[in-house]
Amino acid sequence: MDTILILDFGSQTTQLIGRRIRDLGVYSEIVPGDAPLDDERLATVKGIILSGSPHSVSEPDAPVPDQRVYSLGIPVLGICYGLQRMVRDHGGQVEASSTREFGRSRQGFLTPHELFDGVPDRFVSWMSHGDSIRHLPDGSVMVAESEHGLPGCIAFRDRPLVGIQFHPEVTHCDHGDAILENFAVKICKARRQWTMQEYLKIEGDKVRAQVGSEPVLLLISGGVDSTVTAAMLLAELPPEQLHLMYIDTGLMRHGESDEVAEGLRALGARNLYLIDAEERFLARLSGVSDPEEKRNRIGDAFIEVQQEEVSRYITGDYFLAQGTLYTDLIESGRGVGTKAKVIKSHHNVRSPLVDAKRAAGRIVEPLAGLYKDEVRRLGKLLGVREEIVDRHPFPGPGLGVRILGEVTREKCDILRAVDHIYLTELRRRGLYDQIWQAFSVLLPIRSTGVTGDDRGYGYVAALRAVESRDGMTADVFPFPMNDLLEISAMITNRVKAVGRVVYDVSSKPPATIEWE
Repeated sequence: MDTILILDFGSQTTQLIGRRIRDLGVYSEIVPGDAPLDDERLATVKGIILSGSPHSVSEPDAPVPDQRVYSLGIPVLGICYGLQRMVRDHGGQVEASSTREFGRSRQGFLTPHELFDGVPDRFVSWMSHGDSIRHLPDGSVMVAESEHGLPGCIAFRDRPLVGIQFHPEVTHCDHGDAILENFAVKICKARRQWTMQEYLKIEGDKVRAQVGSEPVLLLISGGVDSTVTAAMLLAELPPEQLHLMYIDTGLMRHGESDEVAEGLRALGARNLYLIDAEERFLARLSGVSDPEEKRNRIGDAFIEVQQEEVSRYITGDYFLAQGTLYTDLIESGRGVGTKAKVIKSHHNVRSPLVDAKRAAGRIVEPLAGLYKDEVRRLGKLLGVREEIVDRHPFPGPGLGVRILGEVTREKCDILRAVDHIYLTELRRRGLYDQIWQAFSVLLPIRSTGVTGDDRGYGYVAALRAVESRDGMTADVFPFPMNDLLEISAMITNRVKAVGRVVYDVSSKPPATIEWE
């Protein structure tokens, strides 16, 4: 299958590049930025992309690609750090810029290039860099420059090498998909052979080869990811080989445990174990306020409860399956390669106990190359009910990371009630499907209020609603004010412990979607 190979230098958006290429129908593969480019790896490669990076090319240990990349005769596209790497490797000069470019910046063309076929002469790009090109390498020409007069694109005259300083993979970049399509299809001449059915076939073959006939245990969190993982494994493995364990942590949404059990039975699950572990999880969280510590404790508790319970159902060793997505790996600093930064830990990625399973090669993560909307498409392909597939994302640690500060049963009950009112009203008002993710957060503060003639002193609840395509970037949902006011009033009237409601208007970046 024709392939676009992406060399990952640790950027938070590397997988977005692969995702955008796959959306074009072209297969993409991501490997570490310093991976050797041997003949076997390059057998089906039609083009190579050098990703961005949190590093500077001026750092002594800055990641460097296999230098064969520039002499293979295969088209190469450098993005941000990838462009700067290309410039430095060919004798050009890159320095820290007095004009840092972050966010929107207009690009203007100085000379035509087929990378921009069909793109207007001036367009809004998305920047994220502090270094800039000071001197171009010999044999190169500047194709575009930013509104600040800094190089936005350079190309080499006698070799198929081109680099751009902006990020076409993020949704905020105008014509980003067209630019990537021009590279993959027009310049590289890669054929459109990639589909979700093909992903299912490839990952299904991998799973069967990995696990053989050994038992596979999947921990069900209650969210879309683990449910789709269950559907995929049930489709690819004999149902008696798969063991599904749903651990009720006491940190779930209203009525979620019953919905999860019903949905899994409808998928044909034969070995389904429902574990009530509320007391154990709340005990582990007692007195803990730090969000990373909460995530780690919840992750460890998941594995410890699983280890305590699994011996009742499975004899001998087994593989542990998880609904890990690539966004989980990215934010936990566990993307491809070793150069990524940690944004926040995910319990199914950085838990010490999960690390041990991973090191032993006993982790099965068939969705680890997908983003949330791709998971939904896969779920529909596998026959998962739409009301489950289209459910808004829910973090593995559950309400544990939506209650800021210490987690208690009382706070869980309060937040469950708030969230149930919020989501029910969004559905009733026809807003739920317009929003990528909506949820409530309980803040660790109380606020003075007035209830009738009495003084109130209740909790503050924050409502969050965002629009997004993949979870890597997100904009605030422009809530109709009447709906927001009415939902706020319902919450404070029906949940006596809450005296004030606020609406979170932060985008991602700079904020993350979840508060912790």
